[in-house]
This record gives sequence, C-alpha cells and structure tokens, in this order.
Amino acid sequence: MDGKPHEIEQRVMDIIMADTVETKKRLAKRIFDSAYKREIFPASIHEFYMARGRGELSGFTVPAINLRSMTYDLACALFRVARRNDCGAFIFEIARSEIGYTAQPPVEYAAVVLAAAITEEYSGPVFIQGDHFQVKANNFKENPDREIAGLRALIAEAIGAGFYNIDIDSSTLVDLSKPDVQHQQKANYDVCAQLTQFIRSMQPHGVTVSVGGEIGEVGRQNSTPEELRAFMAGYNERLHQGVTGISKISVQTGTSHGGVVLPDGSIAQVKLDFDTLKTLSRIARTEYGLAGAVQHGASTLPAEAFHKFPECETAEVHLATEFQNMLYESKHFPAELKARIYEWLRTNAAHEAKAAETEEQFFYKTRKKALGPFKKEIMSLPRDVRDAIAAEIETKFEFIFKQLNAVNNHDMVNKYATLKQE
Repeated sequence: MDGKPHEIEQRVMDIIMADTVETKKRLAKRIFDSAYKREIFPASIHEFYMARGRGELSGFTVPAINLRSMTYDLACALFRVARRNDCGAFIFEIARSEIGYTAQPPVEYAAVVLAAAITEEYSGPVFIQGDHFQVKANNFKENPDREIAGLRALIAEAIGAGFYNIDIDSSTLVDLSKPDVQHQQKANYDVCAQLTQFIRSMQPHGVTVSVGGEIGEVGRQNSTPEELRAFMAGYNERLHQGVTGISKISVQTGTSHGGVVLPDGSIAQVKLDFDTLKTLSRIARTEYGLAGAVQHGASTLPAEAFHKFPECETAEVHLATEFQNMLYESKHFPAELKARIYEWLRTNAAHEAKAAETEEQFFYKTRKKALGPFKKEIMSLPRDVRDAIAAEIETKFEFIFKQLNAVNNHDMVNKYATLKQE
C-alpha cells in the first residue's frame, strides 16, 4: 500500500467487508505497517495521565469518542479537527457491547482508525481504548470464572490489536445492600485488581497500558468520596506489590447512557452534579495520584455544559450517542435506508419494546442495534453522502474539543506518549 487516499480507503473497505477476523487481521497488518512508517502508532495515555496526577498538567478534559458507524469517515473528521487545532490528547474508543452490536472487532476498529490518520496525514501517538470492558453481573453470579475468562480473552484480543487503553467496568458488581461502602465495593475492586494484573501480563514490552476503574455504574445513584476511598483502599491492597495500577476512575454524577428519552423521542434535560465531579477529581489526583475522574454518557448534554468539565478538572469525558443521533437524523442520511432499518428493528428488536413507551422511544432506544447488520450498507453509501454527514459531525467534534480546552497540546502529548520499544 503506497498511501494514496483511494488505496487506503479501498483497504478500509476490504477490512469492513471481510467476513472473518483472520482475514481482517491479514488486511489490517498492511495498514499498521504503513502507519508505523509514517510515525503513526497506537499508544497508551498512561504517562500523560500520571503527569496530570503529579500536577504537571491541568485545565483540560480529554474527549473519548465512541465511533459506532461510519468509523473511517468520522475518524478522518476527528483527525482533521486535531490537525487544525494542534490536538494530541483525544481517544478513539469502543465498548464491549458496541463491539458486538456494531460488528466492529478490535482489529478492524484499530486498523480503520489508523487508516484515517494516514489519510489525513496525522502523525504521532493514537489512543485507542476499550471502553466499558464490563463484567455482566448476572453472568458473574452464575459462573464468575467463565465471565472473567471471557473478559480476559477480549482484553488479550484488544491489546493485540493496539488497544493500549482499557477501561475495566466491574462497577456492575457493587452491592448497595451491603452494610458499608467497603463491603459494597469489594467485588468491584477485587475484579478490577485481578484484571489489572492480567493486563500487565499481556501488555507489550515498553508499553504501560492505561487502565481505568469505575466506582459507580452509569445511570444509578451518584458516586461519593467514601465510595472512591473504599474502592481505592481495597484495590491497592488487592493489587500485587510492584504492579502499576489504574490511571483514572469513572464515576456517576447524574448522566445515563444515551440520555433519557421522552415520549416524543426527544432527550430530557440532564442535570449533572459538577460539584461532585470536581470533588472526586480532586480526591483522585491529590490522594491517589490519578489523572482524575471520568464522566460517562455526556454527549447528549446541552452545549453550554461542556466548558464546565475542564473547569472541574475532569480528566476524561466519554461521548457516543449524540454522534449516532446526528448520523440517523442527518438530512443526508437516505430516508429509504432509515425506513428499512426501522422496519428491521420492529422485527428483530421487538423483545425490547415496553408497553408504556411510544414508537419514537422504542426506535431511539434500539436503533444502535441495527448498526452492525447495516454496517456494510452504510459504508457503501456514495462518497458525497458520507462526506456530507461527516462534515456535520465534524463541526460538533470541533465545538467539543474547544469547549473541553483539548487543543494546542500535541507537543505536550508527544513528550509523554512515545513509540513502544520492540
């Protein structure tokens, strides 16, 4: 592959259209090789975050963006925003659940992101993250060993594909029926420590994978300082001596994944507790040397809220659903394709329908599940259609980067995130 845009895009399309992971791996290798030759490389944000924990960096929030569809086009848009604004600290991520319902295995996701970097002539570290590598509570209760084995296999696959940032979500195991926070958090910090140690055993030479923990499941009650301290005390005690721990901690402060859908299909105004976020970020930095707190489920917040994240010294904010919404609601997205997707949902997601919800609520809640089955068709839309949709979302990306003050930091990132030593 000589790096010409049309050849890169063809390679991307070949990976997306391939039906087996082995074929995707073979095709992805050529993109990885081409990226490394251009000094584009998957990297860990760990050292950058540790510098923030030491007080060497401040005043910004790192955007972590989940690309569920049109991944190549939207990754290109993100790299264009980054180049215009001298950005280096931003993350491409995909959650355990998203890997399934968007039909994007780690090797495909990473290769497509790096291909976009080549296309846009971006260079330097690229942060690719496994978001919400989540323990499923019911599965864990039924057979904990099998559930952990499944997560280990996913982690190994992701690291092998260049995911050098992994967010462990064992907050699903928090048991609020227990008498005190230490016991409530015990299963959470036990599993998080166990998986951290596994990650350390799998990471490549020269790389310290950035690991995130989580104390409050998104959509439940707000996190507290007591929960943070209980988790960290148990986690640090459980972690083997000399093993590097987490670099950040995800908390719950009022949002929910995808937002709260009203009967007409619109999103309810979210009230986010920025005071709690500020307090937990401060405790994470000053008491434990972490980068700070991470906020999930933020993309559907009102525009005027985003500048508050850097003011509160939030380390990282996760953004997903709004970009999916913009895709589906774009005037450029073919009405005929959307109609077929919704018809598919009526049949294949019927089991998720609730008696009290409107059709608008049902489609809003379930339409993410169609992105995998329709992935190839969406990526086969004419180039001008995809460009027009990406341009709309690119404007939103740029707004968010500037609101988060995630600009003019490329040199700073290069100082801490270096090419791994082979």
